[in-house]
Amino acid sequence: MNIQLFIPCFVDQLYPDTAFNMIRVLEKAGCIVQYNKEQTCCGQPAFNAGFREDAKEVCIKFLRDFNGTDYIVSPSASCTGFVKNYYKELFIDSSYNKEVKIVGKRIYEFSDFLVNVLHHEEFNASLPGKATYHDSCAALRECKIKTEPRKLLSRVKGLELIEMEDVETCCGFGGSFAVKFESISLAMADQKVNHALNTGAEYIISTDLSCLMHLDGYIRFKGLSLKTLHIADVLSSGW
Repeated sequence: MNIQLFIPCFVDQLYPDTAFNMIRVLEKAGCIVQYNKEQTCCGQPAFNAGFREDAKEVCIKFLRDFNGTDYIVSPSASCTGFVKNYYKELFIDSSYNKEVKIVGKRIYEFSDFLVNVLHHEEFNASLPGKATYHDSCAALRECKIKTEPRKLLSRVKGLELIEMEDVETCCGFGGSFAVKFESISLAMADQKVNHALNTGAEYIISTDLSCLMHLDGYIRFKGLSLKTLHIADVLSSGW
């Protein structure tokens, strides 16, 4: 199966290894991965900041960059959810409306694609230790992803997955929310990290590096031993 790879801005700039690990996993599942070097942002930062017209320009470029019929796969439920749910709002009375609907059906978050499209859950990955999983708001509420990451992680050899308290509660990142409401954001991160620590886990795993970036910053600031991992990094470990 041919797929188009969409790598969000912050993954490209800060976590390129996760993108390469995702490619490894997709290729192991039998996919031929294509990457359009002209791709940029999905438009979410401008949209969330209220710059609708600027966001439209970026979104139109996304539609052009990902033209075709292949599935589009991304390591971010946040960006995937934005394309699926908010492009329709931006282009509701536009000539791009039909194109937006088609793209919305073609784009998938990584774990969702593995489980529900490829039906591939076993990658012979191994990661000895205890982990807890963080449901990102975008994955849970915008992409309706809950069981998929857990199914994949349950097949990782040596990994014990322990659910934390209030697992569906936001980590406090929320993009610009973390900047505009720093004290609230930090309090939410503190709560999430403490819930993770209470499980005895060594790792916090998620589908979203934006959440993990926020939590990792707090963990490092506090000098804690927890480590954050994207699910692609876990599934590519041990082989």
